[in-house]
Amino acid sequence: MEYVTYIVIGLILLFILQRVLPTKGVRHISTTDLKEELNNKNKQFVDVRTLGEFKGNHIKGFKNIPLHQLSKKAEKELSKEKEVIIICQSGMRSQKASKMLQKIGFTKVTNVKGGMSNWR
Repeated sequence: MEYVTYIVIGLILLFILQRVLPTKGVRHISTTDLKEELNNKNKQFVDVRTLGEFKGNHIKGFKNIPLHQLSKKAEKELSKEKEVIIICQSGMRSQKASKMLQKIGFTKVTNVKGGMSNWR
């Protein structure tokens, strides 16, 4: 019975680590680095927050595709040839979005660490 407890604890820790650790193959940048990238026309900028959050405050040049719509809209509205830079409020949804884009074949994906919470 003792072993079952350790196995359950181990599985819970593994689950948490998978959620928190950065995604392999995804570039991570700070909001300071993002300011240098914003004028690059060869990059696509996507905000995965809800429409209400986006309307409340967003960065000029970012396209709003809420996370729950990303898998449906990504292939129609984004180019796999160009790098996609993703932002959300804190960095958690954009990390999920990065994984989602990788699964559907996007190879140049960048996540903005800290999201809009760190944007000044």
